[in-house]
Amino acid sequence: MSDESKDLVPAKQDSDTAIDWASVVISAVPYLGGPISSIRSGITSARKDSRIREVLEAIASDLKEFKSDASEKYTKTEDFEELFERTLRQVAEERNEKKRRIYKEFLLEAIKSPGEPYDEQDRHLRTLEEIQPVHLEILHAIQNAPEMGRNLNLKQHMMPVIKSFQTTLSRLVPDIPPERLPDLVRQLNSMLLTTLEEEDDWQGLGRLPHTITPYGHRFMKFIIE
Repeated sequence: MSDESKDLVPAKQDSDTAIDWASVVISAVPYLGGPISSIRSGITSARKDSRIREVLEAIASDLKEFKSDASEKYTKTEDFEELFERTLRQVAEERNEKKRRIYKEFLLEAIKSPGEPYDEQDRHLRTLEEIQPVHLEILHAIQNAPEMGRNLNLKQHMMPVIKSFQTTLSRLVPDIPPERLPDLVRQLNSMLLTTLEEEDDWQGLGRLPHTITPYGHRFMKFIIE
C-alpha cells in the first residue's frame, strides 16, 4: 500500500477513539458522501469499522484521479445506494481478506462502469456472501480441467480411468481433503454455480467444465475481471 493511500484514512490511535473515516473518504470522493452516511450509524465494532475503512481506503485511492459524470450520477441513484450499503455491511462481517478485496473490486467496477443490471449485481453480491475461497479453488480447477487433461498422461503415471467426481477433483485440488469434497460440491450446486453429480461417470477430465452453469461462468468471469 502506498504512503499516499495510507494518508487517505488515518489509522486509529487507540481502540477507544473513533476516527471519522467517513469524512476523510468523502473529502477524497465527495459523491460517496450520501451512501456512506446511510451506514455509519450501524457500524459500532472497532473490528468491523477497520474492515470497512480498509475497503473504503482502497476505493478512495483508486478513484482519486477518476472523473466521470456518468459514474457520479449513478452513485446518486437508489440502486447504487442499496448496493453500496449492502456491500459494506457484508465487508464488515467478512473475516477473509481475499473476499474483502473482491468486494472492493465489485464496488469499483460498479462505480467506474455503471450499467450492469441491478438484478445481476444483486445476485453476485448474494453469491459473494455465501462463497468461500475453497469454493473458488474448486471452480478454478474445474475451469482448467481440459488443459490439465491434455497434459496428463495416464499411462505414464499408471493412473486408472477416472470415473468419480471425488477422485477427479481430488487430483485437481490436492490441498482439499477428499472427504470434504462431496459437501463442498453440494454447496456449489446449491449456489447454482455447478451441476456436479456424484453418480456422474466421467471418463477423464473433459466432462468437468460442462458442470459449471451459465451463471457460474458469468460469476467466474466477474471474479477474474
